[in-house]
Amino acid sequence: MALINKIREKSGWAVGAIAIGLGVFVVGGDLLGPNSRLLGNDATTVGEIAGEKIDYQRFDMVFQQIKAQYEGQVQRAATESEMAMMREQAWNQLIFQIALQKEYDRLGIQVSEEELADMVQGNNIHPSVRQAFTNPQTGEFDRSQVVQYLQSLDQTGGRPMWVNFEQSILNDRIQTKYSNLLTKSVYVTGAEAKKHFDAQNTIADMKVLYIPYFSIADSAVSVTDAQLKDYYNRNKELYKVEDGRTLEFVTIPVAASTDDMNYFQEELKDLTEQFTAATNDSAFVNTHSDVPYDGTYLHTAELPEQLHKIAPLEEGKVYGPYNDGDTYALYKIVDIKDGSVNTARASHILIKPENDTPEAKQAALAKAKDIQAQIKNGADFAAMAAQHGSDGTASVGGDLGYFTEGRMVPAFEKAVFGATAEGLLPAPVETEYGYHIIKVTAPKSKRTYKVAAVQRSLDASDATRDQAYAMADELAGTSGSTQEFRENVKKNEALSVEEAPNVGKNNVLVGNLSNARELVRWAYSKDTSVGDVSPVFEINDQYVIATLTGKREAGYAKLEDVKEELTAAVRNEVKAQQIIAKLKGATGSIDQIAANYGPDAIVRDAADVSLASGAIPGLGLEPVAIGSAFGLKPGSRTAPIEGQGGVVIAELVNVTKAPDAQDLSGVKAQLANTRSSRVESNAFEAIKEKADIKDNRVRFF
Repeated sequence: MALINKIREKSGWAVGAIAIGLGVFVVGGDLLGPNSRLLGNDATTVGEIAGEKIDYQRFDMVFQQIKAQYEGQVQRAATESEMAMMREQAWNQLIFQIALQKEYDRLGIQVSEEELADMVQGNNIHPSVRQAFTNPQTGEFDRSQVVQYLQSLDQTGGRPMWVNFEQSILNDRIQTKYSNLLTKSVYVTGAEAKKHFDAQNTIADMKVLYIPYFSIADSAVSVTDAQLKDYYNRNKELYKVEDGRTLEFVTIPVAASTDDMNYFQEELKDLTEQFTAATNDSAFVNTHSDVPYDGTYLHTAELPEQLHKIAPLEEGKVYGPYNDGDTYALYKIVDIKDGSVNTARASHILIKPENDTPEAKQAALAKAKDIQAQIKNGADFAAMAAQHGSDGTASVGGDLGYFTEGRMVPAFEKAVFGATAEGLLPAPVETEYGYHIIKVTAPKSKRTYKVAAVQRSLDASDATRDQAYAMADELAGTSGSTQEFRENVKKNEALSVEEAPNVGKNNVLVGNLSNARELVRWAYSKDTSVGDVSPVFEINDQYVIATLTGKREAGYAKLEDVKEELTAAVRNEVKAQQIIAKLKGATGSIDQIAANYGPDAIVRDAADVSLASGAIPGLGLEPVAIGSAFGLKPGSRTAPIEGQGGVVIAELVNVTKAPDAQDLSGVKAQLANTRSSRVESNAFEAIKEKADIKDNRVRFF
């Protein structure tokens, strides 16, 4: 008895210890883990905008509103890629709200109570209020309806909805004020308008000597690290980058095997027999098909393509199986009855007149009659259509397929639906398009069919899927580093590596992989290092294994990461120096300089070049050369200029000055509109840049 009491005493301590241990296990991860709020980290923080933390709930509320609105418009559930775009939209909306609100507050932009009342029921009604309370019968805004609605808010329970609506029009007015503050600051002087007009309308003729950089082989130019560093420092702003991760990955498709195909064919054979014997076709389809039963009666023109070719069809008969890719279909004709619209099928050969003159029409008609006579004498209609047809049906022997009444132009339709049997119509038919030689291949019929369709996709079996996964799992499990990953891939001829450089943290695409968010999240995880190999991901019915080969942080690109691009730019600089040195001291005409330089020198006449265009016809954009040439007197030429694609010497032949503009108001308005359209977006980008945004969405989505 004493022993039992002793056990009970000890067991109480043991149970207590176990309870404490379980508590630490369940709760400790949240309290003491890396995302612990107790230690200062917030596991629900999606990001930070202008010093304001955005938690998951707030972000998701904005996202769900956008998602509900989108799905309401398209009347279907959003896809994964669409939701990724909507998350981006929600994030930008939050940036817009938070960062811009701080700017509104700084500038003192607000809407007073009096102004808000004026927007709702005063003299300056907000467009949204006007739209909501416009009488549909009269088309007039009814202020009394607004007053009546506001007085009934507490009785109807509509006050919360009205408060949200009121806040939205208030925000819209504040945004409009800010927009006006920016756009109204745009001003174009008369001198600016005159300069713009002259740049657009002053035209020059030039003679250009052009020596492309590719005329010197890349192998003939050596580039030093010092030159690369110097160019990088001089052009550093060109190499700003966002966060990026570089991945190498292998895909192992989960595709049906030969055994799967054989099994599927046997299954289809059994289904065909069962379908033929079935007495409840709708129930059979809903049990065995990937697509539910649809009992709509179809005109011949609306039947699946495979059934077109064998119409008319027999009631009760099963047709197929037919396949389209990996989808197979069986069709059973449940019922046949006449509908209200005629359907027919025809082929034609269209002969178009060369123009609208009576002579051209007569020639086209004579040609049509000649072709028709040849067909009557045994020529193949499809071959003649391919040879003589002048519309898109020529490539398919003139076949127009099935069509219902009301689809074709009246004269053509009258001829086809007037025929009572198959065959060539006796004479060409004239329409506004030309002359048609018509062969009716299925005469008019009001027959409609109720079709029961069993549609099944050929999918990989569990055994095939397991085999593909085993291959993927072995690759992931035996690769402890990027080097091992590459070596293991080389051992298997069925595998090949693809690279996806600098994948953004919010990307959905990784190389040619769509819906690859889980892979992106793995690449951006704080636990993933360069050289790590991923677990197996299932993406778009294939298994994917990846290795992280590079990390790029936001800011300026590392010189070594853009070395190839820098090398090409520096190489062109060196080539330009070599070409210019060779041209130094050259005298004579441009043609003589080109002849002395050698066959790599190209001489072009460039007519009607405008200063505003910045382009030389045949050479492309060369704004420095054009600007320099416009500063010369006719007959003078520029020094050799380092251009975009080569070294340029431009000789100004003559200049036609812009006409005197009597009224520049239109030019002023054009420039003002152009600048106004940019000023808001530029301001938003500047505010966004200063908002010190921290984007952690990759942790959640």
